[in-house]
Amino acid sequence: MRFLVLFGFVFLSFDLAAQCEIKNKVQADGSMAYFFEPKVFYTTASKSLKINIVTDKEHYFIALLPTPFPEKKEGKKIKDDLIMHLANNKTYKLTHYDTQYRDNDSIMQVLYLMDANDVADFSNYEAVTAEINMQGTEFIRAYNFKLHKGAIMKQLQCFLKKED
Repeated sequence: MRFLVLFGFVFLSFDLAAQCEIKNKVQADGSMAYFFEPKVFYTTASKSLKINIVTDKEHYFIALLPTPFPEKKEGKKIKDDLIMHLANNKTYKLTHYDTQYRDNDSIMQVLYLMDANDVADFSNYEAVTAEINMQGTEFIRAYNFKLHKGAIMKQLQCFLKKED
């Protein structure tokens, strides 16, 4: 019986550690960006939308990665803000920060800046809905989170825990 309890604890420990696997990448300007692997929060046979948190340890961003996505010329026109509804029944506006094309333009990432005053709420409440208006993509509507509702919350908790 002790073996099972010990095995369960070790397995849980590995699972928790894997949830906080922070990656990093040097940006073109020489600064460091920290992030997690994106989680799928919406998917159909023809499209998917992934989400993750990106930080420079000063600011926090929600990154959306749509598939399919428009050509760079059209994608760079995306300027609308992201509206998020959390489980605390509050609505948050995240300012459009940048639209990036990475890995030889095989990935499009749209970054939205999280207000510093909202970080605590995003780290304590699950995401419920995202109102997205990415012109030139198929992602122009409100999306109810079905998959990985707690992804934003858990990723922020990992970043905040590492900074302590």
